[in-house]
Amino acid sequence: MESNKSKRKYRSYSAAGLSVLMLTGIVLSACSETGSTTKNSASPSATDAPKAVYPLNTKETLTSWESLNNNATTFYQNLAETPFGKQLAKATGVEVKYIHPNDQQTKEQFNLMIVADKLPDVIEYDWTGRSAGSYPGGPEKAINDKVILELNDLIDKYAPNLKKKLAEDKELDKMIKTDSGKYYVFPMIRNPSGLVFRGPIIRKDWLDELQLPMPETIDEWETTLKAFRDKKGAKAPFSVTYVNGNFEIRDAFIGAYHTSNTFYLDDAGKVKYGPVDPQYKDFLALFRKWYAEGLFDKDFALTDGKALDTKILGGQTGATVGLLSGGLGKWLDAMKTKDPKFNLVGSPYPTLKKGEKPFTGQLDFKYNPGPSKAVSATTKNPELAVRWLDYAYSTQGSLLFNFGVEGESFTMKDGKPVYTDQIVKNEKYSLQQMVSQYTKPNGPYEADERRNWNTYPQQDAAVKLWMNTDAAKHTIPAFLTPTAEESKELGKIVNDVSNYKEEMFSKFIMGKEPLENYDKYVEQIKKLGIDRAVEIYQKSLDRYNKR
Repeated sequence: MESNKSKRKYRSYSAAGLSVLMLTGIVLSACSETGSTTKNSASPSATDAPKAVYPLNTKETLTSWESLNNNATTFYQNLAETPFGKQLAKATGVEVKYIHPNDQQTKEQFNLMIVADKLPDVIEYDWTGRSAGSYPGGPEKAINDKVILELNDLIDKYAPNLKKKLAEDKELDKMIKTDSGKYYVFPMIRNPSGLVFRGPIIRKDWLDELQLPMPETIDEWETTLKAFRDKKGAKAPFSVTYVNGNFEIRDAFIGAYHTSNTFYLDDAGKVKYGPVDPQYKDFLALFRKWYAEGLFDKDFALTDGKALDTKILGGQTGATVGLLSGGLGKWLDAMKTKDPKFNLVGSPYPTLKKGEKPFTGQLDFKYNPGPSKAVSATTKNPELAVRWLDYAYSTQGSLLFNFGVEGESFTMKDGKPVYTDQIVKNEKYSLQQMVSQYTKPNGPYEADERRNWNTYPQQDAAVKLWMNTDAAKHTIPAFLTPTAEESKELGKIVNDVSNYKEEMFSKFIMGKEPLENYDKYVEQIKKLGIDRAVEIYQKSLDRYNKR
């Protein structure tokens, strides 16, 4: 680790950089390959790396800093105690001490840890610099700060499984390296069917009872919400969580106006900032109207996850924007015995015109940065760390990470892994709770296409609806890497813009600020430097496309 001079660099930068908000609501996933550190160098072939043999013959141990899945905490306090952790140690021959940050204080505990003289050997965190919950300045700066290692040579020599995947998938390869060609992480790789997992959700039983069609347009949504208010007594017909300035509506409803709640790509592929578009004012006018009429939650600014649970399950709310498992599946689970008639389903992203394809929606990428692991610059045994991490990308490692322990959590049927009854038909615990003990729901490995954690047909149907958008065309890649100077400048601009935008967002919707002042609001955001931020993102995008 670098001296206190480096630590001071991190502290001084973090005040601005931690607030860099490149994108809100895109989920990601990818892999990387090794090669030289020059951007245009050829990637190594998959046949170059030596074969890996497990378990490794070692008495050395490793330390790993990573979050423990919330479902797993029902049963264990440390990953090493779980059936998954024990089997991983047995299979790799490596004993690991896991350090788990508090789930509510991950960023704060990461910031405290990162300035220490000795870091854990591997660290599971978002290194992209794309949001407040990632490393400020991104991976290039993390490497320059001597916090994490450049992995090119290490992957080339000691990670044949990951190296093979990167050689076979150039898109993934591009995602997990910097503009200068440096690999920095062992990635979580999402499967194609796992890229969409959030969208509009509505009470289907209420629609049926009121003989209403599934709403598709903004006008149909307004009719539906009025019926929920007047005929079902819903106090907050439509509600979403709003935590730390993160409005979980994301781009639902906003996208109907062909804009976004953050940075996006227009039809020509150019970077734009949605909240200053003229049409964004139309979205604000809609939600201002719905707020005044009691269609949109009067307490939206105070609604966190627990509050939304109460509103959904208590009949106060009939529609929201939520997650596939952590929302739709969770709420169906909670009500399946209490109220058999209770039925939630996914609904299409709203549009202005009937039959129009939604402008955007939630869409993840292959590479999911948050659950990916970097090797710290202070590790004494980088070779062992890399060999241990590479196991997850092997055939046997993939089975463990995705399905767990053979004979306990899964069996092979017709050559395919299938979860056992104790996992899928457990009378006491949900599927998600059970798999959290035997697998690693999120982490540095490739999610298996055969893995399906949906427990209701409503979830499968929701994904099909939510996939039907033009999000792929209008979503900015989440792995842009501004230069160190650009990042520093960007951090201050986006921090200032985001704070002001969120303040005015609430005021506009609540009626505390007249919409006639929208042009003044846009003018102030421009004074704060949003045009320069767009310019930086555009340059970063151009470099990314040339990788």
